[in-house]
Amino acid sequence: MADEISPAALNRATLARQLLLGRERLDAAAAIERIGGLQAQEARPAFQALWTRLEGFERSALHAALHDRSVVRGTTMRATLHMMSAGDFTALRPVLQPVLDGALASVLKQRGAQVDTAKVAGAAEELLGREPLTFNALRDRLAERFPGTDVRALGYAVRMQVPLLMLPTDDPWSFPSDARFTLAEEWLGGKLPAPDLEALVRRHLAAFGPATVADVQNWSGLKGLQDTVAGMADQLLAFKAGRRTLYDLPGAPRPDAGTEAPPRLLPEFDSLLLAHQDRTRVISDEHRKALVTKNLRIAATFLVDGVVAGSWDVERKGGAATLTLRPFGRLRRADKDALAAEAEALLRFTGDGGPKVAFAQRGAARRAA
Repeated sequence: MADEISPAALNRATLARQLLLGRERLDAAAAIERIGGLQAQEARPAFQALWTRLEGFERSALHAALHDRSVVRGTTMRATLHMMSAGDFTALRPVLQPVLDGALASVLKQRGAQVDTAKVAGAAEELLGREPLTFNALRDRLAERFPGTDVRALGYAVRMQVPLLMLPTDDPWSFPSDARFTLAEEWLGGKLPAPDLEALVRRHLAAFGPATVADVQNWSGLKGLQDTVAGMADQLLAFKAGRRTLYDLPGAPRPDAGTEAPPRLLPEFDSLLLAHQDRTRVISDEHRKALVTKNLRIAATFLVDGVVAGSWDVERKGGAATLTLRPFGRLRRADKDALAAEAEALLRFTGDGGPKVAFAQRGAARRAA
């Protein structure tokens, strides 16, 4: 019979794997692999995510990892951009192809676009095999080959079908707004392997477990993983949380539920808030809904005692920056002091001059960061 696991124990287990119980000394690639990748529609939040998890982290460390190809940025889980270790991208990108196929079919249907997806993918591979291109340039060249076809649909067909990676530059956050793309297999120097569903399950559990099948599906975007997890029964531990069954790797950390969890600032789109179907281990359903903006941005948040206790945003004006923390409720003085210290350190890390930290009135509406 499976052991019962409490919400507090789930919280601490997840925080331990996400390097949020204490900053650790790891290189960027090892840290990103350990926490299961970083959602990275924009590059800056990924740097901030490592800063809040690693001791002595400097921007140059991730910049170097991107340039030496041990960390890459491409479309993976849930058809969104992530930074991942090269090893994880290689292992997981083939497994996620059905997710990307589904996203493509949905977009083409919404746009009413008729696209010969196989021919478009082949043309894109030919073009990108010659030289890396921005998506604007790639779409222009594809439009010449497929006249009369929805140009946005052409670009989306390539992004979802062809394994691509964004090329880093010397920009402050390693990528310009219109980065060039190249074929993943050329950048990584080898063919991608056959899909391995069990590898995907193990990666999620290592980074976010214990977790249900629904959690793994929510994180990856893949459906129908029940049989895969069932086939791994002899490799996994099982726990009960109410009526839910959660699975875990035998050697994964599961610290005591009373382990101290220091206040931490999380950037926009942090994977801690996106990796589970039931996210109550880190945030209440009520507060979770308040953190999603109309254009589907996920707000920057802060943790107190391991759970999301509010959001934060930065206003930059006249060469100075003010980071405003917006708590959901009353904060203890010790927690406010710790959060203020974290906020000041984060502003120094991002290079914002004249840093200032403020606390908004409890329950104040959050502005988009």
